[in-house]
Amino acid sequence: MTGAPALVVIGAGPRGTGVIERIAANAAELYGGRPLDIHLVDPYPPGGGRIWRKDQSPLLWMNSMAEDVTMFTDDTVQLDGPVRPGPALHTWAADVRDGRAVISAGPGVLEEIHGLGDQDFPSRRLQSAYLRWVYEQALAALPSGITVHEHTGRALSVQGPRGGRQRVRIQGRAEPLVADLVVLTVGHLDAEPDAEQQELAAFAARHGLVHLPPDFTADTDLTALPAGEPVLVRGFGLAFIDLMVLLTEGRGGRHENGTYVPSGREPVLYVGSRRGVPYHSKIGYTWQGERPPLPHHFGPGVVEEILNRPGPVDFRRDLWPLVAKELGHAHYHRLFTAHPERTAMHPADFEEKYAAADTGSPELAALVASAVPDPADRLDLDALDHPLDGVRHDSYDSLQDGLRAYITADLERRHDPRHSPDLAVFLGLLSVYGQLTRLGDTGQRWHGFFSYLASGPPGPRLRQLLALSRAGVVRFLGAGMTVEADEENGVFRARSATVPGARTDARALVEARLPDPSLRTTRSPLLRGLYEDGAAGTDTGLLSVDPADGRILDRDGRPHPRRFALGPYTTARASGAFTRPRTGGPAFRQNDATARTVLAFLRDLSCPDRLTA
Repeated sequence: MTGAPALVVIGAGPRGTGVIERIAANAAELYGGRPLDIHLVDPYPPGGGRIWRKDQSPLLWMNSMAEDVTMFTDDTVQLDGPVRPGPALHTWAADVRDGRAVISAGPGVLEEIHGLGDQDFPSRRLQSAYLRWVYEQALAALPSGITVHEHTGRALSVQGPRGGRQRVRIQGRAEPLVADLVVLTVGHLDAEPDAEQQELAAFAARHGLVHLPPDFTADTDLTALPAGEPVLVRGFGLAFIDLMVLLTEGRGGRHENGTYVPSGREPVLYVGSRRGVPYHSKIGYTWQGERPPLPHHFGPGVVEEILNRPGPVDFRRDLWPLVAKELGHAHYHRLFTAHPERTAMHPADFEEKYAAADTGSPELAALVASAVPDPADRLDLDALDHPLDGVRHDSYDSLQDGLRAYITADLERRHDPRHSPDLAVFLGLLSVYGQLTRLGDTGQRWHGFFSYLASGPPGPRLRQLLALSRAGVVRFLGAGMTVEADEENGVFRARSATVPGARTDARALVEARLPDPSLRTTRSPLLRGLYEDGAAGTDTGLLSVDPADGRILDRDGRPHPRRFALGPYTTARASGAFTRPRTGGPAFRQNDATARTVLAFLRDLSCPDRLTA
């Protein structure tokens, strides 16, 4: 240790990089030329961290277009610190091509950069190169007295008194790091299996079956899934898309002009989920014209009023009506602005009556029906969320045709700018997310709905899914999927509500989803230790933090003066560590608030009478 104040940042992925970038941006105002040691701890390389590390399959893509990914602030981000603009991924790639940005990357990444278009979906290893470059830019922007020390290892615990210095133990390091402040930016977490997963694993072990629990697909050993054999897959989100790619193209198959040519090494994937359909395709066109004014019905003033109410906040009762009102506002504002020929009311009249009507009321339904003649132009969030409710097929063969038609229609709509209100709803979802971060743990329903509607796969991936379905490599099971352990026959058995009475048996089951971000089940000794040391957790297992600056709360609601946490395992979870340009970036706002609090605290510690432990 140098004697300078010390900050330990645990997690070197994009969130940790974002905190360092905000420290660099705010240091001149809040810290002057004082010295500071920042210790960055992660077993994976800085920039990409675990999820975005470069050593993963080049077949795995981002689910965002190159022009929709940035790590830099702009004037739409609500922050107290300075805006420090920088290139989005597509602009950075152009800078690399033109020699204005220098990177160290393998030939595969360089080839991809040279062929990258603004609306292409980059590989994750290309995103890793971008994130590494952003990290290097953040280091270069730090004042000369602030030094970053990288530690390759896993943080095991944080210990120390509320009023004194903290000690961070790192796996493989004899002595702990001594820190004045600690910021956790550890990202997604591994988890112990819940009771159901333990029972399924034990059943698989008794009968010699294959059971793969929730995990990061890129880290899962898929070699146990045999060629040509049926595999039950529970989960139809992005983890399934990765699984699909790795078990088809990853095993030597190829796509040619909309047709899948198998290698013969693929298993047969029988996929179902609660909804029974894949996440909606990413929208395949860019915004044109006027944006809806957001937030409108669900802004900071409304959030403040909710926070001041007595008693707990119930998402369905207190928040969902506001969410639905805001999304409807975005949808109809775009419809009336960009497609007035498809409306039958003056926009000002509609807006006034829409604002006065209650969400879900007959008055609102009648207003929309009279103002928007075509039902296809109306926003029905329940139908979007549960498209197979009430849909029944008499055979799995019939379901295959029905699901292919559904996916085809979704692709056509999401790539047709005549349906641009869909993109307005996406912007509304981002706006809502920015408000909800202030309200703590809103439960899994919102995050699942957001991901399903706003964070789906690239359109080309769904076209590949259609080709795999036609080739018989993927079979759809439907909605309300359940899995049973058949002890008598020694197989997993799947059923769904969509095809009553039908069943599918298999000797392999894959849970295609990420582990839940829960303190109760996490494998992280770091987070378990914080909880045991008095940190508060919610009923759903999230780490409670002060939404103002990310300080970890104790069970009495007091913010810890020296411990902070940011990320998906906290009550202030944001929609992502990076975002689409000019969409507010809630994570950037949080990074800025945390960085400013950290710098002010450490500035005061650097006085001559600073206490030492």
